[in-house]
Amino acid sequence: MSQSVEANPKTNTRRRTASKEVRRQQLINATIDSISRNGIGGTTMSTVTESAGLSMGIVNFHFKSKQNLLEETLLYLAKEHHEQWMAAFESAGLSASDKLLAIVDAHFHPRICTPKKLAVWYAFFGEAGRRKVYRKLIEDIDRERYTIALDLCQEIEEEGAYRGLPPRQVANILEALYDGIWLELLAYPENYGRLEARDHITAFLSKVYPNHFKMPEFKQDV
Repeated sequence: MSQSVEANPKTNTRRRTASKEVRRQQLINATIDSISRNGIGGTTMSTVTESAGLSMGIVNFHFKSKQNLLEETLLYLAKEHHEQWMAAFESAGLSASDKLLAIVDAHFHPRICTPKKLAVWYAFFGEAGRRKVYRKLIEDIDRERYTIALDLCQEIEEEGAYRGLPPRQVANILEALYDGIWLELLAYPENYGRLEARDHITAFLSKVYPNHFKMPEFKQDV
């Protein structure tokens, strides 16, 4: 007589949860793809489901509305970026300069700095009508990075007894450089690649804190 196998509810729950997470990620990836090609205005639930190869019912089930899908996509990109620079920061050497440079490097990591993702970032912040909404979604993440960078700049200034730009100004300029160079990479990708883009910021730091950062040797990359 064959022995029946009783279903394990915990195993089944894990499978359903995993499937839900996979579907959500597929739809977010499809949204990134659609926005990079069509912009936010041209992105619809239909363009997303077509890109994902999933049904309209699935996207409605997971996200309910286009606006919810857009906001979840922006949060995904912000959290992905946060995880990248935080991991680099925590695994860097003990010195403040190593940690600050790790944050710089993370902005140009191949997982983060891609043409599609840069296009999506700028599509969101080009939306004048909802810019405040989008900023509010990720302001805590941005503030954390800025605060850490400011603390590192203050530590470096004290170590080197620098009397040039104050730490707050250096931290503000770094934020502006990240955004500006990302835009340059998006709009004029033929000018330089990720590594040279990163070196532009390192060059700035070498002028402000010459005993802590070395001027890079610029080489053309892709």
